[in-house]
Amino acid sequence: MEHGIIAWLIIGCVAGWLASVLVSGSGFGVILDIVIGVVGAFIGGWLSGVLHISLGSGWIGSTITAFVGAVILLFAIRLFRRR
Repeated sequence: MEHGIIAWLIIGCVAGWLASVLVSGSGFGVILDIVIGVVGAFIGGWLSGVLHISLGSGWIGSTITAFVGAVILLFAIRLFRRR
Protein backbone atom coordinates (compact mmCIF):
# COMPACT_ATOMS: atom_id res chain seq x y z
CA MET A 1 0.00 0.00 0.00
CA GLU A 2 2.78 2.40 0.89
CA HIS A 3 4.46 1.94 -2.49
CA GLY A 4 1.20 2.80 -4.22
CA ILE A 5 0.90 6.09 -2.38
CA ILE A 6 4.51 6.97 -3.12
CA ALA A 7 4.02 6.12 -6.80
CA TRP A 8 0.89 8.32 -6.97
CA LEU A 9 2.81 11.20 -5.37
CA ILE A 10 5.71 10.84 -7.79
CA ILE A 11 3.41 10.62 -10.82
CA GLY A 12 1.32 13.50 -9.47
CA CYS A 13 4.42 15.61 -8.93
CA VAL A 14 5.71 15.04 -12.44
CA ALA A 15 2.31 15.46 -14.09
CA GLY A 16 1.42 18.54 -12.04
CA TRP A 17 4.75 20.19 -12.75
CA LEU A 18 4.56 19.44 -16.49
CA ALA A 19 0.98 20.73 -16.64
CA SER A 20 1.93 23.92 -14.78
CA VAL A 21 4.76 24.50 -17.26
CA LEU A 22 2.40 24.00 -20.21
CA VAL A 23 -0.41 26.08 -18.72
CA SER A 24 1.66 29.10 -17.78
CA GLY A 25 0.44 31.51 -15.18
CA SER A 26 -1.11 28.95 -12.85
CA GLY A 27 1.11 30.13 -9.98
CA PHE A 28 -0.02 27.53 -7.45
CA GLY A 29 3.36 26.35 -6.14
CA VAL A 30 4.88 22.91 -5.77
CA ILE A 31 2.44 21.45 -3.22
CA LEU A 32 -0.67 22.43 -5.16
CA ASP A 33 0.99 21.29 -8.41
CA ILE A 34 1.30 17.83 -6.83
CA VAL A 35 -2.34 17.93 -5.70
CA ILE A 36 -3.42 19.05 -9.17
CA GLY A 37 -1.35 16.24 -10.68
CA VAL A 38 -2.93 13.61 -8.41
CA VAL A 39 -6.45 14.93 -9.01
CA GLY A 40 -5.57 15.17 -12.70
CA ALA A 41 -4.64 11.48 -12.63
CA PHE A 42 -8.15 10.65 -11.46
CA ILE A 43 -9.69 12.95 -14.08
CA GLY A 44 -7.47 11.53 -16.83
CA GLY A 45 -8.19 7.95 -15.75
CA TRP A 46 -11.92 8.62 -15.67
CA LEU A 47 -11.86 10.31 -19.09
CA SER A 48 -9.79 7.55 -20.67
CA GLY A 49 -12.28 4.99 -19.34
CA VAL A 50 -15.31 6.93 -20.54
CA LEU A 51 -13.80 7.57 -23.97
CA HIS A 52 -12.24 4.07 -24.19
CA ILE A 53 -8.81 5.55 -24.91
CA SER A 54 -5.60 4.01 -23.63
CA LEU A 55 -2.67 6.39 -23.24
CA GLY A 56 -0.22 3.60 -22.48
CA SER A 57 0.61 1.40 -19.54
CA GLY A 58 3.09 1.49 -16.69
CA TRP A 59 4.76 4.63 -15.36
CA ILE A 60 4.79 6.43 -18.70
CA GLY A 61 1.15 5.76 -19.48
CA SER A 62 0.10 6.75 -15.97
CA THR A 63 2.11 9.95 -16.17
CA ILE A 64 0.64 10.84 -19.56
CA THR A 65 -2.88 10.14 -18.28
CA ALA A 66 -2.27 12.24 -15.15
CA PHE A 67 -0.71 15.00 -17.26
CA VAL A 68 -3.71 15.20 -19.59
CA GLY A 69 -6.07 15.26 -16.62
CA ALA A 70 -3.98 17.92 -14.84
CA VAL A 71 -3.94 20.14 -17.95
CA ILE A 72 -7.72 19.85 -18.22
CA LEU A 73 -8.04 20.67 -14.52
CA LEU A 74 -5.72 23.68 -14.80
CA PHE A 75 -7.65 25.04 -17.78
CA ALA A 76 -10.90 24.64 -15.81
CA ILE A 77 -9.39 26.38 -12.77
CA ARG A 78 -8.12 29.25 -14.91
CA LEU A 79 -11.52 29.56 -16.55
CA PHE A 80 -13.25 29.93 -13.19
CA ARG A 81 -10.55 32.17 -11.67
CA ARG A 82 -11.01 34.76 -14.40
CA ARG A 83 -14.74 35.12 -13.71
